[in-house]
Amino acid sequence: MAGKLRGYAHRIDIAADTMRVWRAFTEPKALARWCAPGSAIRPRSGGSFRASVDRISTIDAHIDVFDAGRRLRLIHLERPDLPSRDLTLIDDFLLEADGQGTIVRLLGSGFPEDPAWDPYYLRMRAGWERALARLKVYLEKDMDKEARK
Repeated sequence: MAGKLRGYAHRIDIAADTMRVWRAFTEPKALARWCAPGSAIRPRSGGSFRASVDRISTIDAHIDVFDAGRRLRLIHLERPDLPSRDLTLIDDFLLEADGQGTIVRLLGSGFPEDPAWDPYYLRMRAGWERALARLKVYLEKDMDKEARK
């Protein structure tokens, strides 16, 4: 597919250590609590990720990079409700300890700059922004306390 591509970048600072943040991403019960009910993950390189970050659109993805405590890269699988593509949609989560907690960066890329893709692109961009805000509340309000026992 020729044409311009677009993406999104989000950053959120979370007052929790990096391994707690990592567990929230990679433990199925924790993921379902802050991201969306029904979320699922097979946490390993070559594994899978499924979630609905905006409660409407479901992401089915292959885990391309799984670097414990540091990086989780998702490659979106094709969906029948989206235009066909010969490109790769990626969500790349980077975690970094900063002394006060953890910086979480999300880089989304590969979305065609095409009106047919606008609804999905906008839902993913806004949906991840809200989901990361829920993650911050989930961890900073110790809502993961049961999972840590």
